[in-house]
Amino acid sequence: MKKILYILFVLVISFQVNNVFAQGCEGDDPAAGTDSLNAYKPVVFGYLQSQYDYTLNDANENSFKFKRARIGVRGKVMDNFSYYFMLETSPFIGGGDAYLMDAFVTYDAGNWARISAGSFKQPFSLEVSTPCNDLTTIDRSVVADQLVAPQRDFGVAIFGGNKFTKLNYAVALMNGRGLGVKDDNTKKDIVGRATYKVTDFMTIGGSFRYGYPTPNNNDATRTTYGGEIALAFNNLKVQGEYIYDEGAYYSGAGGGCGAEPIALGEKRDGAYIMASYDTKWKLQPVVKYEYFDPNIDVKDINYQERMTIGANYFFNDKVRFQLNYQAHIETINSVDNDMLLAQLQIKF
Repeated sequence: MKKILYILFVLVISFQVNNVFAQGCEGDDPAAGTDSLNAYKPVVFGYLQSQYDYTLNDANENSFKFKRARIGVRGKVMDNFSYYFMLETSPFIGGGDAYLMDAFVTYDAGNWARISAGSFKQPFSLEVSTPCNDLTTIDRSVVADQLVAPQRDFGVAIFGGNKFTKLNYAVALMNGRGLGVKDDNTKKDIVGRATYKVTDFMTIGGSFRYGYPTPNNNDATRTTYGGEIALAFNNLKVQGEYIYDEGAYYSGAGGGCGAEPIALGEKRDGAYIMASYDTKWKLQPVVKYEYFDPNIDVKDINYQERMTIGANYFFNDKVRFQLNYQAHIETINSVDNDMLLAQLQIKF
């Protein structure tokens, strides 16, 4: 299946709209107010994702939950200074207590130099940078949740470009430990991502991270590379990514959006490819294939593939319903763990 995925990547690269880097959950958020009377008025925003999970196993495990329940505020205090603040309140993430996710101050020195300091997403990966309320499938790919971890961290970053420019970039200096934890080594992680709009319908990009993930250790390093492509041809959208990671890691940093961390070998990689189509009936069918290899050097141990087939229905730009069937494929010991996921999202 790896060979099939590589062939697909080659095929699509010979044919999206430029993705603006998202620091927080709302993506390319405008600062509050555009007229002079409301230019500095705070804006309250957020979204709820009510979800039902059904696992097709002997126990017929099923549960209702909040995938995410987030509320925040953003605004400006001066022409060049803005703020962004968001809480996660879902009892199913982070041990059940509400906690701070994104909180950063941005100085806008121009289109090519927006400087942010605080807590925000690492600028790595197209899918991680996609706002949580704008994901085409309910879950991010396994490789994004496992190898781009922690997905959020404390640090300082500089961003350049916007949705109208061909080039977008981001470079960050971050703790490398994740949220709610004090950095306990003296080194910092360097993380960066850049995308380039080659044509009106194709954008390519790459990401890089060099860090020190192990607590109280200034010697153990981690290096991560990522490549991405995004296409938009009329109503058809295709995107794919490949991520390679090696070196030290710290499972205590967790996985993305509450995912359970998987034990990793010295070298690991994964990829996905996804296609969706916007119909005139507000319905968007989607299909996604992915694989994740947590230990490249040990053949077939914990290697996994996943196929997601589903559809999204948009009542309007604030209300969306998603239905996904996830077929989980194990290489050695087959397990009955396919899942049916349904989610209703409302934004405010």
